[in-house]
Amino acid sequence: MTYGAGMAHPVRADGEAAEALHPPAVIPAWWAAPPPRLVSHLPDVDPEVLRVALDPLPPAAPAIVHYRPAVVGSLGDLVDALLDQLDSVALAMFPRWLPTADRLDGEGMLGVAAVRALAARAAARSRHFGPFLADLAERGLRFPRRPGGRSRFPAEVRAAGLARVIAEAYDREGCVLLVALPDLGPDAERTLVAAAEWLVRHSGFTVWLTGAPLRHADRIRSVTVTVPARFADLVVPTGRTPETATRRESMLLAWPPIAGVPRGDSAAEQALERALAPHAWARGRRWNQTYEWHVLGEAYRLDLFWPAEGLAVEVDGPEHRGPIAFANDRRRDVQLQLLGLDVLRFTNEQVLSDAPAVVDGIRRLLARRRADGTHPHGDETS
Repeated sequence: MTYGAGMAHPVRADGEAAEALHPPAVIPAWWAAPPPRLVSHLPDVDPEVLRVALDPLPPAAPAIVHYRPAVVGSLGDLVDALLDQLDSVALAMFPRWLPTADRLDGEGMLGVAAVRALAARAAARSRHFGPFLADLAERGLRFPRRPGGRSRFPAEVRAAGLARVIAEAYDREGCVLLVALPDLGPDAERTLVAAAEWLVRHSGFTVWLTGAPLRHADRIRSVTVTVPARFADLVVPTGRTPETATRRESMLLAWPPIAGVPRGDSAAEQALERALAPHAWARGRRWNQTYEWHVLGEAYRLDLFWPAEGLAVEVDGPEHRGPIAFANDRRRDVQLQLLGLDVLRFTNEQVLSDAPAVVDGIRRLLARRRADGTHPHGDETS
């Protein structure tokens, strides 16, 4: 399996045989350099650069989950903690990975029976293990009102099932765990690498290790990844380990947003949606859409967007506080404003502490945009 396999140029109807016999070579995408279903070390690449460069997630890329281990204990404890984190991701994504489950209403006996039946049918048509998928679907139906405990299945079953579920939530062929390496001692580094190898061996995950250098596990292949210049230029060379490799953050796991809904890992986005929902003037909003203003232009993912009015609202969590993310946000804002959009930015804290003030700011700017006329580019979201 190869990520990023592009399409050759179509053969013209007038019979240009040379192009048919010798189609132009397809240049692999920059993110396709690490081989799938292996552990690779990506030296000299800041994980924060990778995060901004992979947002929005390229159309042919695998689903990418970002992981920052907080504590590295024993191998068993580390694997269990990682699987618990991935389990929470899958529950937050429900029902995206189970077709038609969004039509179910309620978590009573009938709802549970219905969702388990849907999972059984989905497993029968796929590589899923039916009992695991049914159990996950039932817990997803109850989540977050009554989150259950740890899955009752063995770690190997959980790893394989979670890899499939997360990939399917994004309609992707595979899933990457991008690990931001902290600066570890010899034993902790070897344990983290062993956990990555275990995950690859027992699931469909690919693992990318980046951030701090690997000093004690020399069996892991290093792969050079050339990030596009517009993102690489955000890094100011210091000769030190990237700040993101050593900075402690509360966020252990992050995953790409799903188009059409607030982020599952953002309480602020979900709170803002609840605050906007009762207002008729807020209609027409779209969550986490990709704005593609030109076929050759850079695409931008917008947290919240009113395409008819050309208003983008960004909700900034802790991941936006790093120097690279901050510089990228300023660059994005300038480009979007040059394209005729207005951009409002709020922090998580602003939304969670005073949602009415945030909503009022959005309302006033929307009213002004509507009075001035619709956005000249129309709707370029996908």
